[in-house]
Amino acid sequence: TGAIGLYNIGQSCCLNSLLQVFLMNIHFTGILRRITVPPHTEQQRRNVPYQMLLLLEEMQCGKQKAVSPRALACCLSAYRVRLFVQHDAAQLFLTLWNLIKKQMKKPQLVEELSDLYTICVQEHLACQKCSFETKRNSSMLTLPLPVLDSSSHMLKTLEDCLQYFFHPEELTDHNMCFCEECGRKTPFLQSMKLVHLPQTLTIHLKRFCFEKSGYIRKLSHYLPFPQDLDFNVVLTENQCQADESEKAAWKYELFAVVAHSGSTSCGHYCAYIRSLTECKWYCFNDSEVCQVSWDDVKCTYGHSNLHWGETAYLLIYMKKHPQ
Repeated sequence: TGAIGLYNIGQSCCLNSLLQVFLMNIHFTGILRRITVPPHTEQQRRNVPYQMLLLLEEMQCGKQKAVSPRALACCLSAYRVRLFVQHDAAQLFLTLWNLIKKQMKKPQLVEELSDLYTICVQEHLACQKCSFETKRNSSMLTLPLPVLDSSSHMLKTLEDCLQYFFHPEELTDHNMCFCEECGRKTPFLQSMKLVHLPQTLTIHLKRFCFEKSGYIRKLSHYLPFPQDLDFNVVLTENQCQADESEKAAWKYELFAVVAHSGSTSCGHYCAYIRSLTECKWYCFNDSEVCQVSWDDVKCTYGHSNLHWGETAYLLIYMKKHPQ
C-alpha cells in the first residue's frame, strides 16, 4: 500500500506529513521515477527530487513500519529549509514544490509537474466611473481561502469559502486605484475568475490570522468540507473564465488532509490520505500509520471550543476521471 511511516527527527512532523502527501500521489511518483539521476555523489546529496526518490524506494522496499527522512532533511537544509523548527505547512509545501521543480532537469517533467499542480486564475480590475478594464492571468500553487469574511464573520462551509474567494470586491476610499482613462483615482471592482484547475488541487484554509497586536491566532471553528467537490455547482458563470470542456473536468474527490493540532507556537501536523490503489483512508502520524474511517477524517472539521484540537489546514483534491 505504500503506507509506511516516517520517523520524527526533531520537529519534522510538518515535513513528514507533506512528504507522505507527495509520495502517496501516484501521479507525482510517476513523474519522480523518470528524473535524471545526478552523476556525482555530492550532486546526488544536494538534489531534492533524487533524495525523495531514494526515500520512496526505501519506504516501498523495506520491511520496517517506518523509515528516517534524515538524508532528505539534510539535503533541504542546504537550501535554507531549517531543521528542528516549527514550519507552516502551506509555506513549506510551496518551498518543497519550487525546489523539486527547479531541480528536475528534463523540461518535459517540469511541464508535467506544473500541469499536475498549477491553478490558473484571471484577475479583473474594472473602473466604476468609465469602461476601463484590465485582465491578467496568473498561476497559483494553492487556493488560499479565507475562513472569515470581511466583517470577521465565520464562513460556514468550504463551498462558502470558495464563493467568497471568487466574489467581486469593491475598492473604494483609500483602496481606490488610478484609472488611466479618467486620469485620477477612482472606485474599482476587483474580481477573480477561475481559468484552469489541475489534476491535483491544493486548498489552503487560512486558519492562522494576524491580530492588530501582532499576535497570530488560530481559527479553530467548525468548517466542513465534502468528499466530492464540483466547481460547476459551487461557482457561478461569472466566476469562471473557461470553455465547456475545461469545466466538465472540474469534478474532484478528496485525496488528503494535512491537519494541525495545538497552538500557533506549539503545534503538530499529521496527514490523512486516501490510498489511490485501495481507496482506504490512512492516518500518517510520523512513524505511526493506521487505517481510519471517513468519520475520523471529519474530526478535522474543527470546533470553536477546542482551540488546541485538530483542524484541517491543507485539503488536497484529486480530479475525477470519467468512468
